[in-house]
Order: sequence, then C-alpha cells, then structure tokens
Amino acid sequence: MAKEYETVIGLEVHVELATKTKIFCGCSTAFGGRPNSHTCPVCTGMPGSLPVLNGKVLEYAVAVGLATNCNITQYCKFDRKNYFYPDNPQNYQISQLYLPICRDGYVEIETENGSKKVGIHEIHMEEDAGKLIHDEWEDCTLVDYNRSGVPLIEIVSEPDMRSAKEVIAYLEKLRLIIQYLGASDCKLQEGSMRADVNLSVREAGAQEFGTRTEMKNLNSFRAIARAIDGERERQIDLLEAGKAVVQETRRWDDAKETSYAMRSKEDAQDYRYFPDPDLAPLCISDEYLEELKAKQPEFRTEKMKRYQEEFDIPDYDIEIITDSKHMADIFEATVALGSQPKKVSNWLMGETLRLLKEKELDPEDLRFSPENLAKLIALTESKAINSTVAKEVFEVMFEEDVDPEQYVEEKSLKTVTDEGALQKTVEEVIAANPQSVEDYRNGKEKAIGFLVGQTMKAMKGKADPAGVNRMLKELLG
Repeated sequence: MAKEYETVIGLEVHVELATKTKIFCGCSTAFGGRPNSHTCPVCTGMPGSLPVLNGKVLEYAVAVGLATNCNITQYCKFDRKNYFYPDNPQNYQISQLYLPICRDGYVEIETENGSKKVGIHEIHMEEDAGKLIHDEWEDCTLVDYNRSGVPLIEIVSEPDMRSAKEVIAYLEKLRLIIQYLGASDCKLQEGSMRADVNLSVREAGAQEFGTRTEMKNLNSFRAIARAIDGERERQIDLLEAGKAVVQETRRWDDAKETSYAMRSKEDAQDYRYFPDPDLAPLCISDEYLEELKAKQPEFRTEKMKRYQEEFDIPDYDIEIITDSKHMADIFEATVALGSQPKKVSNWLMGETLRLLKEKELDPEDLRFSPENLAKLIALTESKAINSTVAKEVFEVMFEEDVDPEQYVEEKSLKTVTDEGALQKTVEEVIAANPQSVEDYRNGKEKAIGFLVGQTMKAMKGKADPAGVNRMLKELLG
C-alpha cells in the first residue's frame, strides 16, 4: 500500500516597512532611483559611521505585533549577524536574535475545515541588504546599495501549515493586516513582501518532523504555491527511493518550475551573533504600548461586519471592496459625500476592477479621489450625462483624476435636453430608415434598438437613450 505523506510548512516573511527613510540613517527608501543614489556613510558601512534607530520602524513593528496577537518585548536590543557577501556593506547585518521585538503570536486563517490558528514564533526588526545585478553582457556583477538599510520586519511562523492553500491564506491575511496598518504596501513584485518557505514531509501520523529545506526567490503567490507542490514531490520521491533529504537552502526557478541547491543550511552559530555595541537597548513603556493599541485601525473582519449592518450592498461586493484598504477608504469617503452605497459599489466593482485588470494594477494604485467619483455619480444620477459618456469620463478620471464636472463642460459632453433639437433628430432618423420603421410597426421590437442607436450616433452620444426610446415610440405611435 502506498505511503501517505504529510507536508509541514513554516514561513519566514520579510516585509519592507513604509518609512520615508532607512532604519539607521536619513537616506530615502523610495523604490527605483539611480543605482547608489540613496546612500550615505551609514548604509554603505563606512568605518566610524554610527547607526541611529528610526522611531517609525519601532512603531510599525509593534503595531504589526499587536495586530498579530504577539507579546511585545518591552526590553529588547539589536544584534550583529556576521556574514561576508558583496551586497552586505558592513560585513554584518543588524538584526535581532536574542530579544526580538514580538513573540508568541498567531493569526487566524480560514481553511476547508474551518478556521485555524497559525502560530507566529517571533517578529524581529532588521536592515535589508543591497542588491547584486549580474550583467551577463559585460560578464561582471554590479552592486546597488539603494536597498541597503531599508527597514524590514521578519515574521517567523511556527511550522503549522500543511498545504499551499493554507500558506496562501496565511500570507493574504498577513498582507491585509499590514496594509490596513499602513506599515507596508506589501507589493510582492517590488520585493516589499518576500517569503522563504521551510518545508519538510513525514509519514502521515508521525510525530517527528522530517528534514526541512528552505526555498528562496519567491515573489508571487503563484510561484509560492508551485514551489511548495514541487518541493513536496521532490522530497517524497527521495524518501520513496530510500534516499535522505539534505537540509539546505534551495532557489526556486519559476520559469523552469524547479528548484536547485544554493548552499547547506547554516545554524545560528555560523553567524557569530553578538549584541550590537553601537545601538542602545530599547525600553518600551506601558504608555507607549497603550498609545499604539489605541491607534490600531478597524481591520477587515470588523469592517465587513459593519458594512453588512450599515450599507445595503451584497456580501460579494463587501468582500471585494474590503480586500483592499485603499478601495475601502474610497468607498467610505464617497458614501460620506452623499452618494448611494450601491451606486459607489457598482463603479468600484465594474469599471474600476475592469481597468485595474486591463492595466495590470493593484487597488492600492488607484489615484482618483472620492470627491470626483461622487461628482461623476451625481452627474449620472441627474441625467446630465448618460452612462456611455460616464464610462468615457471615468476612464480619464482613472488615469488623471480629472474633475468630471469641468471635463464634461470643457468637452461639451452634457446630455442634450432641448426637446425640440432631439425631436428634429429623431424625425430625421425615422425618415432615413423606412425599413426599420416598417419592421417595428410589424411587431419587430428589436428594430427600435437600431433607431435608438442611429439617433445616439447623430447626437454624438449626447442624449439620454431612455428618452430617445420614449420619443421614438411616441412618434411611431
């Protein structure tokens, strides 16, 4: 009988914090920028330069810890993790080994078998390394220190996950918590959220863990799911063939859908950790903790519950809108300006999602203001513009956040309400299309649609289709 195997997964998630400046110096953390232009003696590891902790980093780390049910270490310090690598300018990384800022938390995820708690072993603060760029044309490697010293938190889970689905649910929950806090934009494609997967397999029912491997280079949920399935199969094949799984760090190649060994797995002693002598220990007061607890936002679960009670919109809409803090903010602000919740939801669920998909953007990238969305809805409601024109205006608003009222005026897009002018056009359309008129009078209802279309065309789209339809029916008696 074939053996049954269980997968055991733990994650190390690195999150770049949304501070304006780096963790220990005043250099910009902006993504992009000319190579080595966001640097100074501190983040390039010059001798004699001294680090100073950015207070916002501590605030974000504690806020994430509170939101993930962790105990906050009120006396904590930084340690040096020593390793030699070209993108690590000091030849050590400032991190936290002995007294991490947050410990023993959990997040709750929804699985096929109901809700499940995934334990968080610890969250620690650290600095990011630089970035190596391998130039195959010149056959050399270049280093960019812009990312060096960008503040990170590393969220280390317990080995509580058992499938790719659970891992994705856990990552999505973390991402939402952190985005709702404003602590990071968590864009996997820009590297502001990165996950390393620790995975082992064991026979079903076994108590002992198997030998684990760590997989790096995972920058999308899809890649993470595929890497988990691929590594699970690889380890099972080894065990079935009577071979041992080697504890090592592996790199996942998503294009080839395979992983390969990078190095044998180091232990903590290989890094020769010791407390950083340049940074004083942190003493976090009860008052500071209380202040941060009071500042915690309304998270998605509470928001969904409130929307169900306050707004008359479907659960499906609520689910999509609250899946992005930014979209939820736009929704609430537009409703607060007097727009009907369902009308706002229709614009977000329809045209907004369509354009986001078309332009391959995230909801966090939305640029139009609630004020302008409210104005557009008001223009449509008052029939000042018809739905076709409204969609056209919205596309421009989506790109440039134009004022829809001004735009409609400038482009002369207002619906023609002059009954005389409209009747004259309708009569001309009737005269020019005798066949369609005859078809309509012979009971072919569809013919009226063609006549409405011809009228709208003649009016350059600036008429109310329902009004045109009504007038045509009156005149065709």
